[in-house]
Amino acid sequence: MSCCASGTESAVELEKALHDGPSGEELRLSSRDLGGGLRQTDLSVPGIHCGACIRTIENGLNALNIVKNARVNMSTKRVSVRWSDDAGDPASIVDALHRLGYEAHLFDFADDAEDKTLSMMLRSLAVAGFAAANIMLLSVSVWSGAEAATRDLFHWISALIAIPALAYSGRIFFRSAFSALRNRRLNMDVPISLAVVLAFAMSLYETINSGEHAYFDASVTLLFFLLIGRTLDHMMREKARSAVKGLARLSPRGAMTRNPDGSRVFLPVDDIKAGMTILLAAGDRVPVDARVVSGSSDLDCSLVNGESAPQTVSEGSVLRAGTLNLTGPLTIEALAPASQSFLAEMLQLMERAESGKAGYRRIADRAAELYAPVVHLVALFSFIGWMIVSGDWHHSLYIAIAVLIITCPCALALAVPVVQVVAAGRLFEDGIMARDGVAMERLAQADTIVFDKTGTLTLGRPRLLNGDAIRPEYLKIAAQLGAHSRHPLSQALAHAAAARQSEPFDAVEEIPGAGLEARRDGITYRLGRADWALAVAGSGGGENEDKGQAVLSADGRFLAAFVFEDRLRSGAAATVAELKAAGYPVEIISGDRAGVVARLAETLGISRYQSGVLPGGKASYVAGLADEGRKVLMVGDGLNDAPALVSAYVSMAPASAADVGRNAADFVFLHENFSAVSNAIAVSKKAGRLIRQNFGLAIVYNMIAIPSAILGYATPLVAALAMSSSSLVVVLNALRLRIRKRKARAAAAVAPESKPGEEALEPAQ
Repeated sequence: MSCCASGTESAVELEKALHDGPSGEELRLSSRDLGGGLRQTDLSVPGIHCGACIRTIENGLNALNIVKNARVNMSTKRVSVRWSDDAGDPASIVDALHRLGYEAHLFDFADDAEDKTLSMMLRSLAVAGFAAANIMLLSVSVWSGAEAATRDLFHWISALIAIPALAYSGRIFFRSAFSALRNRRLNMDVPISLAVVLAFAMSLYETINSGEHAYFDASVTLLFFLLIGRTLDHMMREKARSAVKGLARLSPRGAMTRNPDGSRVFLPVDDIKAGMTILLAAGDRVPVDARVVSGSSDLDCSLVNGESAPQTVSEGSVLRAGTLNLTGPLTIEALAPASQSFLAEMLQLMERAESGKAGYRRIADRAAELYAPVVHLVALFSFIGWMIVSGDWHHSLYIAIAVLIITCPCALALAVPVVQVVAAGRLFEDGIMARDGVAMERLAQADTIVFDKTGTLTLGRPRLLNGDAIRPEYLKIAAQLGAHSRHPLSQALAHAAAARQSEPFDAVEEIPGAGLEARRDGITYRLGRADWALAVAGSGGGENEDKGQAVLSADGRFLAAFVFEDRLRSGAAATVAELKAAGYPVEIISGDRAGVVARLAETLGISRYQSGVLPGGKASYVAGLADEGRKVLMVGDGLNDAPALVSAYVSMAPASAADVGRNAADFVFLHENFSAVSNAIAVSKKAGRLIRQNFGLAIVYNMIAIPSAILGYATPLVAALAMSSSSLVVVLNALRLRIRKRKARAAAAVAPESKPGEEALEPAQ
């Protein structure tokens, strides 16, 4: 028999479950399959506050056998963990976080968007401000010469005001510090908490012993200033990463689905699986990547291609998650779950950009980790030194408190991550997604640029020119083959012919860099490069190699040659000219025919180019440039560019690229305009400069602040103000990336002939 009321046990169990975090089965169900037995889980860890937290969590998780890689994003308080599905129970990940002193929950963008932390900070700030104002008023009476009895009364009233104010407003710092100390480590909140508690304890001691001086006003006002700095820092970082939150809001919460029996049910977007039929009304956003089954409508695809003009879609059109249906109802079929959609991929890239471990970030994290014990030692030696010099323990403790506060390395810890967040948001405004901060660092160091042609310098949407001159039966076979590939020329053939469905091929295989091969009725058909398509059964094909950009053959026998035209990507000529003016060597490497590549190179003013290069040749050429000591930026698209993208020092691909190309690239640009390449380089270079400036500001601050506090020139209040100000200066310096963007837009409005968003590049180093 239980003495507890009915339901108490379940309530206790629920509270325990919430505290313990997700179970191993919940982690497995919520994870993403990365292939090869690897899965990824994103956890929300609200206890992350500083660089020491980042290093503690990453080191602790990476030491687990099940974990392959763990990465912390301080801006979102998010931990992304890649783990092996067959190496143990994933619950050990959450258990390890608990042992380190951190609670963990499954990460959800919807929860992230509510920003409960800011509300809590504002309430704490209001309480601290109200208490500080009242204690200051009481202190004025004491300072004006109140009698001893009145002074003691006002000190006790001040203590009664300070106790609840410190307990409520200081819990942000106290909880973090207690968690760190409980797990035998230090973070930046430990010296802050110690300083606040010491100031209050010293004041309470003086009050109990009827001392003349109490510092309740100092302790509460100190907390007030610290909260101002932390709240403003939080608000600025949230504003800087508003781009990724806005992107997350483009995903609908659910969609109306139709079952095979005709019944309809509204499902959350996470429950939608590949193959499900979705009824999309006008005004709804596409929940997952899908294909139109029936209906026609206009779509706002500005998220994908940056174009404001609506795009007409009909049966067979492929839709990207997050695009907006404008005019008519559509019946669509889901191609992938929400976790594998184009929108989810963009969100993941944004998160990686904000949390990547660039070289500067590793330096800052290491310095912040060493800083906490140094701060305590400096404060201790300051106390001992002043005790020896003055013998006044009140004054010595007062100076030690100031040292604890003023030497907090918040500015140093923020020097890198805040710039990465702002830079990622700035790139997103320009339609560019960065994989991580390391990619931005490498892009700023690139000194040679190599472009692919089809789908990169050109839009990759060719049009068949000689369709009327080709026999209909050959055009039909080519169209049927082309429907099995995402290659631009194959797709152009498939759309140009619009042939009726006929007998299927026995087997279809796509050879990267060569073409398509299929068999039917004992005949081997090839569609692709002339030298490959005609090299069957010993057949040569030299006389046909220049007949077209793609050749159709049957058992090596020439059937037809197809000629296409492609449109140069908007801004390509201006971008290439800008890069050359900045001192970058620019080259083209393409698998296309020599004549086509030569004409494009002449149009763009590029003197170095190669044609007819296979995927392996592209990768080898890029690797050869690296062996010469050059840092290559490879910009490519499609299946045949993936090896070169991986081999390059840094790489970039358009959003229209094949999945393997986007996954291999360090940057993905969403818009058709080619200025994304020069914009990404400019922003990456500026980000590097701002990081170095932030390091300089943090070092100069400490060179001035620490001696001032040790020598007694900085009171605890001045120390709190200086420490908060140093953090804000670092954040504001990072936000200059956004301020300059607005200035550029204003200048573009005044001078229409200038190119919005394009900025001068620095010469290659």
